[in-house]
Amino acid sequence: MELHNSHQQELIAEDQQGSVLSLDRDKEFNVNRKFYIESYGCQMNFSDSEIVAAILNQEGFGSTRNIEEADMIFINTCSIREKAEESVRKRLKDFRPLKKHKPELTIGVLGCMAERLKSKFLEEEQLVDIVAGPDAYRDLPNLLKKAEDGDKGINVFLSREETYADISPMRLDENGVTAFISIMRGCDNMCSFCVVPFTRGRERSRSSYTIVSEATDLFMRGYREVTLLGQNVDSYKWLNPETNEITNFAQLLEMVAKVNPLLRVRFSTSHPKDITDEVLNTMAQNPNICKYIHLPVQSGSSRILELMNRTYDREWYKNRIQAIRQIIPDCVVSSDIITGFCTETTADHQETLNMMEWANYSMSYMFYYSERPGTPAAKKLKDDVPLEIKKARLNEIIRLQNQISHRHNQSEIGKTFEVLIEGNSKRSTDMFKGRNSQNKMIVFQKKAHYKAGDYVMVKIESASSATLMGSIVN
Repeated sequence: MELHNSHQQELIAEDQQGSVLSLDRDKEFNVNRKFYIESYGCQMNFSDSEIVAAILNQEGFGSTRNIEEADMIFINTCSIREKAEESVRKRLKDFRPLKKHKPELTIGVLGCMAERLKSKFLEEEQLVDIVAGPDAYRDLPNLLKKAEDGDKGINVFLSREETYADISPMRLDENGVTAFISIMRGCDNMCSFCVVPFTRGRERSRSSYTIVSEATDLFMRGYREVTLLGQNVDSYKWLNPETNEITNFAQLLEMVAKVNPLLRVRFSTSHPKDITDEVLNTMAQNPNICKYIHLPVQSGSSRILELMNRTYDREWYKNRIQAIRQIIPDCVVSSDIITGFCTETTADHQETLNMMEWANYSMSYMFYYSERPGTPAAKKLKDDVPLEIKKARLNEIIRLQNQISHRHNQSEIGKTFEVLIEGNSKRSTDMFKGRNSQNKMIVFQKKAHYKAGDYVMVKIESASSATLMGSIVN
């Protein structure tokens, strides 16, 4: 699992009139009961919460934005870093007064942390009523019934087949313009620092037909951008049981791009060992495939990369960056960086800084190493870099990335980009926000007749390290 922005996202399912077409007795009982979902961690967790919402909605459960009126609270968790787990624990304790006020309230923990810390939640701390791992969401109605009967509901079984391909996610975004499509689950990479293979199981890919069908449905409903999600999208490989033909990621990417030229296509996350020239050429040949690649480096030191079991070295990574620049000249690259990994020296750290300068990342997700129990690194390597050094190196990396990002954005002033309007700017309802193909957020003054979902041409007039500002031009 590559590291992504781990800020909390509140994911509340919208009530959908007419979404429950037929109700049996259980559903008639359920329809007056409300659920509330919060999600922590990566984009995959956001996507999983939409699957959970769909399953609950199919059972007749309603939804609420108000946690006070919820009959069920679900928290979709992340185990990628210790800080994420601490945030979840704190949030669960916040629910205790609600439980005291409403004893029948059901609290459930979903996702990666649920699988890893099931016994602690259910036995030691008595924090939750339900624990469901990433492959157990179909079982939630049964787990809820167990909880209603006074038992603890638990299912953390990891499947080799579950992809939820037949479930149409209940879209939780508010803009109705952008959406995630999960194309695969699990991970076969064994990066020594990562818990994902143990919490999400082995890698398996969805049928390409169901992915294209989902993208088509989204476009017909007014969505104009989809992001194909996987722990490692480049290793997508679906075997058609009827023809024995294999669809790889480059082929899938083109199939989704062909849904409609007005549908933008993004993807995340790529792995340096797997991203191919075929994928890059497909991006170059299809204008609606966004010219942006998130390509985590983790470290600029070949020695550290070997200890991380990343299966590539510094030179391999640079080769992939050079291929991107050659095949897609207008493509930008972002990254994940871990500092302070086991045995990391000042020289190793300097190689990471040098890589950042050379690769010219538009942005990065940056963290210091947090040892995760059960991982190969925790078992075989000593976490021997002092915390104060980890933090000092992280601050250096953040400062450098801010400088690179600022320089990156300053170079865009005077250029004009096609921008997909996503909605109102957070700071002002008089301003729109949207992204260009290179995934850069742009804020610009509203003009009459334009709305979310429209494409507009925007000329960049000023820039910060995080945002471009401009005006709509004809």
